[in-house]
Amino acid sequence: MSFTIGPAGDTAMRLSFQEPPSPRLTRLLLQLQRTAQDYFLNALSDSVVGYATLTLFFTPLSLQRDQVTAWLEKTARSLSDAQETHAAHSKETVVLPVFYDPAVAPDLVTLADDLGMTVDALTTLHSATPYFAYATGFAPGFCYLGTLDPRLKTPRLSTPRQRVPAGAVAIADQQTAVYPCESPGGWRIIGACPVTLFDLAATPVSTLAVGDSVRFEAIDEQTYRSLGGQL
Repeated sequence: MSFTIGPAGDTAMRLSFQEPPSPRLTRLLLQLQRTAQDYFLNALSDSVVGYATLTLFFTPLSLQRDQVTAWLEKTARSLSDAQETHAAHSKETVVLPVFYDPAVAPDLVTLADDLGMTVDALTTLHSATPYFAYATGFAPGFCYLGTLDPRLKTPRLSTPRQRVPAGAVAIADQQTAVYPCESPGGWRIIGACPVTLFDLAATPVSTLAVGDSVRFEAIDEQTYRSLGGQL
C-alpha cells in the first residue's frame, strides 16, 4: 500500500493512502489511530480518520515533524504488512429501523420517479444493502455510510434545505446517512429513523462510529411511533 505523509497546518500531520476507500483500508487507519494514541499519549490532542487519511493533531510545541514522519512511515508499513496475513475482525452489525413513507420522507416519491422505479423497489434496495461507516463529520454523530446500490446513485439537492429533522434517512451520490440532529442539509430524504444517534448524556455519545457495519430495517408506522418517532 502506497501513501504520503505531510503537514496539515501548524500542529498536525496527515497520512494519506493512495488507494480507493474500502473497509479494509478504514480498519487499517483505525488501527493506526489507536497505535498513535498509545505512542504519543498527551502530546496528541486529537486524531481524525477520513476515507483514506489519518490526521494527527499535536499540542502546541510538541510536534517534531521528522520524528512523527519516521514513526508514521514505519508503523503504517508494519501494520499494513501484518494486515495482509491476518483476517479482519468484523464488528457486530448495527441495525437501524427506518420508516419509509412520504409522510416523513419528502423526496421519496419524486426520487423513485426520477430513478425509474417504484417506491417499494427503492426502499427494498436501500434496506437490502449492507453498509460500512467510512467517516464522520458535518455534524456530531453524522456518519457517512457506503456504498449505495448503483441504481440508487443520485446527486444532492441543487438547493439545500434550511431544516432537516433529526432521524432523517437520506442519500446523496453513492452514500447514505442518518441526520443525528436537526440541521441544514442537501441530501435526499427517503425515510426516518426513530433511534437517537447522538446524546451527550450517553456512553458512547454516538451510536455509530467509523468502522461499524450498518443495516437498515424497514418498519411500519405503528412500530415507528412506538419507538418514539413523530410524523
